[in-house]
Amino acid sequence: MSVGKPLPHDSAPLHVTGQARYVDDIPVPAGTLHLCFGLSTVARGRITAMDLSAVRAAPGVVAVLTADDLPFANDVSPSVHDEPLLSDGTVHYVGQPVFLVVADSHLHARRAARLGRIDYAEETPVLTIEAALEADSHFEDGPVTWARGDVEAALASAPRTIEGRIEIGGQEHFYLEGQAALALPGEDGDMVVHSSTQHPTEIQHKVADALGVPMHMVRVETRRMGGGFGGKESQGNALAVACAVAARATGRACKMRYDRDDDMVITGKRHEFRIDYRAGFNDQGRLTGVAFQHFTRAGWAQDLTLPVADRAMLHSDNAYFLPAARIESHRLRTNTQSATAFRGFGGPQGMVGIERVMDHIAHVLGRDPLQVRQANYYDAAQSKGAGTGQRYGGPHSPAVAQARTTTPYGMEVTDFLLHEMTEALAERSDYAARRLAVRDWNAANPILKRGLALTPVKFGISFTLTHLNQAGALVHVYQDGSIHLNHGGTEMGQGLNQKVAQVAASAFGVGLQDVRITATDTGKVPNTSATAASSGSDLNGMAVQDACEKIKARIAGHLAETHQTTPGAVRFSDGQVHVGDHVMGFADAVQSAYSARISLSATGFYKTPDITWDRARGQGRPFFYFAQGAAITEVAVDTLTGENRILRVDILHDAGASLNPAIDIGQIEGGYVQGTGWLTMEELVWDDAGRLRTHAPSTYKIPATSDTPPVFNVDLWDQPNPAATIYRSKAVGEPPLMLGISTLMALSDAVAACGPGYPALDAPATPERVLAAIARVRDEP
Repeated sequence: MSVGKPLPHDSAPLHVTGQARYVDDIPVPAGTLHLCFGLSTVARGRITAMDLSAVRAAPGVVAVLTADDLPFANDVSPSVHDEPLLSDGTVHYVGQPVFLVVADSHLHARRAARLGRIDYAEETPVLTIEAALEADSHFEDGPVTWARGDVEAALASAPRTIEGRIEIGGQEHFYLEGQAALALPGEDGDMVVHSSTQHPTEIQHKVADALGVPMHMVRVETRRMGGGFGGKESQGNALAVACAVAARATGRACKMRYDRDDDMVITGKRHEFRIDYRAGFNDQGRLTGVAFQHFTRAGWAQDLTLPVADRAMLHSDNAYFLPAARIESHRLRTNTQSATAFRGFGGPQGMVGIERVMDHIAHVLGRDPLQVRQANYYDAAQSKGAGTGQRYGGPHSPAVAQARTTTPYGMEVTDFLLHEMTEALAERSDYAARRLAVRDWNAANPILKRGLALTPVKFGISFTLTHLNQAGALVHVYQDGSIHLNHGGTEMGQGLNQKVAQVAASAFGVGLQDVRITATDTGKVPNTSATAASSGSDLNGMAVQDACEKIKARIAGHLAETHQTTPGAVRFSDGQVHVGDHVMGFADAVQSAYSARISLSATGFYKTPDITWDRARGQGRPFFYFAQGAAITEVAVDTLTGENRILRVDILHDAGASLNPAIDIGQIEGGYVQGTGWLTMEELVWDDAGRLRTHAPSTYKIPATSDTPPVFNVDLWDQPNPAATIYRSKAVGEPPLMLGISTLMALSDAVAACGPGYPALDAPATPERVLAAIARVRDEP
């Protein structure tokens, strides 16, 4: 069976040889035109005059379009139609598209776009969380609040309390392949769009609206992306719509790709958060109540801010039972790029908030933070080894008045694994001895300090917008026994196509070489959901399996009738079909069914069961299951400069019964590094005029190979998913990113060794912030 084998990525040879074809590599027809946006240079204001004569006269320019030239909807928003493709006369951030240049080459389009002369009546931009609060600049009527229990009473009666604040910066997606689209006009108004997108159906929808045609006249194809990370869930809409509108106007193929600077200036980032917290707890560090206030800088348009902020609230518990909790979320409108989906989709920010609380409690009590974390874990009532969190965590008694298995939003946690996983990881990484060694090192070394932290992850898997939890597939078995399939997911380097091909090969009992997956195509699989929420393998794997089982049942029924047996006696394995005592090759069985006029093509469909969610009340079962993991990070900090290094990482992650251990381990390694980058070095800086100053690789730092730890141990927790997922696997796209929180907490641990004060380290924990925290802990009593 192909499932469960550590097979390489299906496009790996093409990736390493440079032969993998992306949108920018597709051969284009003669006469293809190239597009570029002219961008706003102010963060907020009204356009009072616009002179584009120099743009139109520039070499190679074929057309210049403004909002007045668009034939139908001037909107590329994924939500509430508040995001015009081209400015409607008002500008909301530096980098907003104002006009569109159509030229005979990419270079001519870019040069011409810089020749526009635009006058503005400037207004004072709202750029920060504080300014947005002062201006009451919300996307909803005030904050969203979800609560359980009497939080104020719990805080008032708590033996001990803390309060604090953590600021968490945004993050640039920095996919290797920038945003790109190609539109090919067809006959009778048809349009074919090649787009680097995680959501082909959304592209289809927005292009159809912009052209004023039904969706059946637009076909979107995505073979692969060179990275997405959420940045291609909605941000590709503008390029695809622009290309389609220009292609319709000119009758020629139109192509658009952002250069890196334009990509960073125009597109959205991870949401920046500020989290204020108050927490009550006892002398063992067990929480009695916690109150969070989330303030998120959403940017100028709503985009996906509401579900992102919701998921931050949903993950404010992470792995911990909160007896009384209130989470208040402010979604703030600012004159910056519209923040958008990013790996984890708000979950990471919510988790950082509760992990800061655990770290702060441990500092106040003078306890190992791991003891505090384990003391607050959910009960493991349904998990083997329940209640074994004794070695580092102290008493874990089930005899409490309230079941410690229910989330603040009312979902029962029935598959909690982190007691066992934490113990296993601590033992195999020698945590206890290393904790003592770090203490001794710090006592003996005044300049270089070390820090150690173990943090857990419990991440809910499913779209919180329930209807998105569905997928379709199309499977063909040809008469020679070869298999072709399409599904609604998109391949962005995460190995989705390989995993789904393994599912199909296992279903038919054939080798992987007999299965071929081609580009995601809205003309083959309609009404797809975005490849997001870590659901790609879960949804599309099940849809493909459904289609395969339909075809198998037809073949089995034919062979059973032919050989005078029952369909249950027909087995598919090892490239053969067993019909009782008779054995034939799979291709022979297929040929027999074809000759008997048996359909060898089927569509498959899957919808996630057992999920309900009432957003207004903040109650329900929004997730099908939880993926879990834990990471130990050890760091060293130079107290003279704030410079720091990761010395060692140990990770134990829950992928269920892994579909492909090699791909899953790669996802875990990459997720950890990306999460660590977000929390330590990736700093977005805007100036007072709202201009993004970190808009290129020269000014925005992402982790390099040299930033990965010299000791990097990653293991899978080999336990099948109790939920009925595809081959009992678990999602592994987003959850590993939050393992990087251990790096921030390890840095906090190292800084805490410098003085009596609490570090209160914000993210990203750049050397400058680390140095400031060192000074702070030394000055505080």
